[in-house]
Amino acid sequence: MRLVDEVLACRACFVAGYLERANPIRPAIIADPRIVLIGQAPGAVTDRRGYHFAGPAGTFLSAWLERAGFPRGYFREHVHLTSLTRCFPGKSTSGHGDRPPSAAEMALCHHFLERELALIQPKLILLVGKMAIDAFLGKRPLSATIGQVFERDGRLYLPLPHASGVSRWLNAADNRVLLDQALAELSRLREHFEL
Repeated sequence: MRLVDEVLACRACFVAGYLERANPIRPAIIADPRIVLIGQAPGAVTDRRGYHFAGPAGTFLSAWLERAGFPRGYFREHVHLTSLTRCFPGKSTSGHGDRPPSAAEMALCHHFLERELALIQPKLILLVGKMAIDAFLGKRPLSATIGQVFERDGRLYLPLPHASGVSRWLNAADNRVLLDQALAELSRLREHFEL
């Protein structure tokens, strides 16, 4: 597939000086993608292993889908996993977590994401974490988006909190209730679209 080759060959952020090295993550080619899931950027584990959501976030997301009634294995078999940027941005200068990609980095990768969405034409897009939510729905607090479904330009978006296990947002009981509402909506959409 030409898109895969173009992603793997991309060095735009490295050439622009945003990254110390380029290691674009290969888009997964799955036979029957029914959902697209968009995260912020590859993490360190994904960078080492070479596939999206290879670390703790993938484990959490898989479990969340199972809570929403999807069968075990669905996460890797039927969900096209992608992100706003294709390379691990590196560790945060604060020493805590990963560096969020800049707006310029996201702009350099955006055409890949738009092509994926055009090719797949998903019935549902899961936005994972505040950066992905803000990129598609505009800046707003997580508490104003998690638990709701949004329609934009004929696409349905379901926001989910960051799933790495590092996020403290889910420590609050009210926020865990919002996650439960989001998973209930995901279950409803699973039945509605026969996902």
